[in-house]
Amino acid sequence: MMTRIDQTRPTAPELAFPGPMSVGVRTLSLVNRDQVDVVGSGDAVRRHDRALTVELWYPARDGTGEVRPYASLLRDGLRVVALQGAARRDAEAEGRYPLVILSHGYPGNRYLMAHFGEKLASHGYVVASIDHRDSTYDDKAPLASTLVNRPVDTEFVRASLGEVAKIGTTAIIGYSMGGYGALVSAGAGVSPAVLMMEGAPKHGMWRPHVSPTVSPALKAIIPIGAWGRQRDLWTAEGLAGVRVPMLVMAGSADEVSGYETGMRRIFEEAVQVPRHLLTFVNAGHNAAAPIPAPEEAWEPSPTLDFHPFEHYADPIWDTLAMNNIAQHFALAFLDLHLKGRQDRAAYLSDAFKGFAPGTARGLTFESLG
Repeated sequence: MMTRIDQTRPTAPELAFPGPMSVGVRTLSLVNRDQVDVVGSGDAVRRHDRALTVELWYPARDGTGEVRPYASLLRDGLRVVALQGAARRDAEAEGRYPLVILSHGYPGNRYLMAHFGEKLASHGYVVASIDHRDSTYDDKAPLASTLVNRPVDTEFVRASLGEVAKIGTTAIIGYSMGGYGALVSAGAGVSPAVLMMEGAPKHGMWRPHVSPTVSPALKAIIPIGAWGRQRDLWTAEGLAGVRVPMLVMAGSADEVSGYETGMRRIFEEAVQVPRHLLTFVNAGHNAAAPIPAPEEAWEPSPTLDFHPFEHYADPIWDTLAMNNIAQHFALAFLDLHLKGRQDRAAYLSDAFKGFAPGTARGLTFESLG
């Protein structure tokens, strides 16, 4: 069984279709040798090597590399699943392009948003998708590690790739807890009141995110179903700290991160920047981000108390349709803010430029700032 992650519906919006560039992919092992351990107990803080596996998609020289399936894990963390795309393994890279970092949910893995990787690379982006340690299907640890490390991981990967590949401008696409990390990276300071909440990191390790530092290279973020505002992780004052343009994607029936209490407030309260809110009406927490459910996910898993299909799919919306819509808006937004393509601004409105008649039903698009 093999699930494709590179498909485009014939009725997809204009910018969802593959771009003109061949796509290469390779797997990197990066090690942050100066990160703190947040899982242990007591007063001692120890340093450890934080190993991160990164899947890297990039524009490639035609005819180089070899198309091979991706070997991923199912949500249960046990079953290996094969995913098929169009990228060519270890193809020769061509040119220098802006960097987009993909940050998965809790739990997730580097393939959960792989559809963005292949599509964006075909349009001239280098895309790095991280396996966040302590937050993947087979190594899920308490939430404290995720709260501390998401912004740390993305900045470490950005800096590492910038040094090696001389990649300049950067954006982050973050889903759920990845959206949390993207917002902190963009300047959203967590509320001091939550530093002592149940499950919070010990030793004050979370405190630096009260006043986060924003990398000058970060030019845009796309939080999808971002977790945190519904739990008052940020106040309006904290979200006013966001310093880069933002495109929020959300399902109006999201019961995990909240729509009115979560995503809408993120959109409304980041008052210092241009921002947009794309809403999939009646979609839940899985709106737009996850790949289509692997075929193996259609079968129950004895190790989960829910059906693995639910981790990927939405009860109402077709996943591929949502993926294509998300790819369309993401490309327009990133081209505008990372490449300076002013012509893309016309796609970021409720006129739904690039959609065939009737194919934008169930969507709303709002802008502020």
